[in-house]
Amino acid sequence: MKRAAIIVFVVLFIDQFVKIWIKTHMTLGDQIAVIDNLFYIHFTENYGMAFGLELEGTYGKLLLSLFRILAVGGIGWYLYSLVKQKAHNGLVFSISLIMAGAIGNILDSAFYGLMFSESTPMDAAAFLPEEGGYAGFLHGAVVDMFYFNSHFDHVFWSDGPYTFSFPIFNISDSAITIGVVIILLFQKRFFKHDHKENVDSIVVEEPVSEDKPA
Repeated sequence: MKRAAIIVFVVLFIDQFVKIWIKTHMTLGDQIAVIDNLFYIHFTENYGMAFGLELEGTYGKLLLSLFRILAVGGIGWYLYSLVKQKAHNGLVFSISLIMAGAIGNILDSAFYGLMFSESTPMDAAAFLPEEGGYAGFLHGAVVDMFYFNSHFDHVFWSDGPYTFSFPIFNISDSAITIGVVIILLFQKRFFKHDHKENVDSIVVEEPVSEDKPA
């Protein structure tokens, strides 16, 4: 369990450090080119799920936050049971990534509204402002920043220009995605032990021949 806890802690620390730095140093919509015409740090806020999916209204946001909390509880229970069963290290690592990512986004929605002033295109957010935060508990926005965007004047498969744009995401989203992809790629290896136990538990009954008197 210690190894899983370390993975969750490290991912959460990096995730929250990056988000807090961006929120307090960049204005909303501000952008830094990491690789021109490919990868940018673009500060945006998301009141919904990963990649900008959103449930509308105040109750939609509250429902989403509560669902995230319940999901983390379920993931935590599953992770604990995997460690107790001495499951494959790769599976424990993957579930730890998923749990860390889920917790990371919960922290944003639960506490950022209380901890920061509102981010605007003109001003970066202030930490613990005297006038209070921009939203109530569980109603904060998730900070997103990783943005892949490319524009080409000519491409071989089209006569006109082409623009590729991927939804903006954060470290928590990345951790969840990587965890899920690893499980999908190595599921046979991760769950091989369970499959073997199921096969061994099948009892094959051989027919019993009865000698009948002539």
